[in-house]
Amino acid sequence: MHKVNIAEKFGQFTETWSPRIVAELNGQHVKVARLQGEFVWHSHEHEDELFWVVRGRLTLRLRDRDEVLLPGEMMVVPRGVEHLPVCEEETWVVLFEPATTVNTGTAGGERTVTDLPRI
Repeated sequence: MHKVNIAEKFGQFTETWSPRIVAELNGQHVKVARLQGEFVWHSHEHEDELFWVVRGRLTLRLRDRDEVLLPGEMMVVPRGVEHLPVCEEETWVVLFEPATTVNTGTAGGERTVTDLPRI
């Protein structure tokens, strides 16, 4: 059992769209990720995904609307809902999701990260 300093964890890497695991509980991973630019349209067939913005601005594009998240705000994207994360500036997010969650969901592709580092 150890405390986690989120700002310190963000200081340990600079890559974008490459989440890092900072904690694990009840089959869930707590991840930190730096985001910038546009990701890919995707959904997660079996997992809900929580996005919590620490710094910056995250737009979650959904098929019927856009949701903008600012620091201190979070949103759960339910399983099966297609979404496209977009960040015009570098944005820091904390993600809560089942350990089985693949970052690109059903879309796959070159941005898929399967072996997440723990920091």
